[in-house]
Amino acid sequence: MISAATPDVARATARLRALLGDRLYEPGDPAYATTTRLWNGAVHRTPALVAHCRDADEVAHAVRIAARCHLPLSVRSGGHDWAGRALRDGGLVLDLTGLNAVRVDPDAATVTVGGGATTAELLAAARPYDLVVPTGVVRDVGVAGLALAGGYGPLCGRFGLTLDNLLGAEVVLADGSRVTADPRHDAELYWALRGGGGNVGVVTELRFRAHRLPGVLAGMIMFALAEAPAVLRGYGAIIAEAPDELTVMTGFLPGPAGEPMIFVCPFYSGPDLDAGLPWMDRLRDLGTPLVDQIAPMPYADALRMFDGGMVDGNHYLLRTRWLPARTDGVADVLVDAAHQVSSPFSALAVHHFHGAATRVRLADTAFGLRGEHLLTEIIAVWAPGEQSGPHREWAERTSTALAPHALPGGYPNLLAPEETDRVRLAYGANWARLRRAKRRYDPRDLLTAVPTLPPSVHPR
Repeated sequence: MISAATPDVARATARLRALLGDRLYEPGDPAYATTTRLWNGAVHRTPALVAHCRDADEVAHAVRIAARCHLPLSVRSGGHDWAGRALRDGGLVLDLTGLNAVRVDPDAATVTVGGGATTAELLAAARPYDLVVPTGVVRDVGVAGLALAGGYGPLCGRFGLTLDNLLGAEVVLADGSRVTADPRHDAELYWALRGGGGNVGVVTELRFRAHRLPGVLAGMIMFALAEAPAVLRGYGAIIAEAPDELTVMTGFLPGPAGEPMIFVCPFYSGPDLDAGLPWMDRLRDLGTPLVDQIAPMPYADALRMFDGGMVDGNHYLLRTRWLPARTDGVADVLVDAAHQVSSPFSALAVHHFHGAATRVRLADTAFGLRGEHLLTEIIAVWAPGEQSGPHREWAERTSTALAPHALPGGYPNLLAPEETDRVRLAYGANWARLRRAKRRYDPRDLLTAVPTLPPSVHPR
């Protein structure tokens, strides 16, 4: 394994300096602080080096240098992994933010993005053609990190997960070779990339199927906390009937004075937006709306409602549970957690997995759960300088209370690095095949990404 040998930082520095010049950053360099800053201010790590790569050839050279010099390797794209796995102490960080080009082929309805592109950059390039790729809700998130492990989002009912729309990828393997992964070229690597995270290679380019979508009927409806039990009951009934075109989030967000409020956030993506109006009325009727922002708008604009909700530099800890359905027991836990929230910044988010995402065969991608379910995010947030204890305890207590109602595993993109048993359960029947792929493409465990897989020398 790479970690068994002593890292030769001096040798790696000399070789990378010859390759990259002043785009190699060391501690103390002004650019080092910028390129090692993550969205989650609670993460403090000190990589030995940061390589700002501009193309796939540079990535391949840097990977070979890391392997030969026994440096741990990590990849920074959007910098939004809450656990900070983009940075490894004493390691080499591949900064892919320079690989952010986006190419749109409107005739073929495809979008090709660099490994460092963000959701906002993808959607901005596709917007003039009324095309979209299914994404998550946060525009600053890197497309690669989202797509390789899943990609829950407001369009999953109609178009599937982000990874379900991945047509192919250009990948640098752990030995520094550059390969193409798609159904005709290395189909096994293509399978592993769709759900297995960045553990089998460094993805320098991704090609997606795009969909024509001039607009959505979407927005936020918010109710007082006292109405939460009734809203959650009604939410469960509505999503049980919802067509593919309607995907609805719910949860608890801070109100104007920091008090928790329950929200429902529908996205109706059918060709006739007026057909979504009765669904909006049903959601409004769940209680007495204090906020009602439903309107037709472009998909990219609809995502702006989440801008600023999770502020860069605050401290974050996430826990996650997969829930088979909204039950009274689940509602009781969520309402109780909202009442006991430890911070005015914290939130609970419930994502709706249904429709097209459920019709992909389990064996067709590495992603391990295709039945209808709800993904719950428990998001503990606190300001820099505060003690983490109360916020951590709130998140852990809520996760523990949801566990008896939950499915095994959980969304790998949100699991903590130490939750390797839950990672194994998350992949279910796909676990053994994914482990074989890891051993095939990265036998020395150079790459550890999202989700963190146990070392291949200890297969389960």
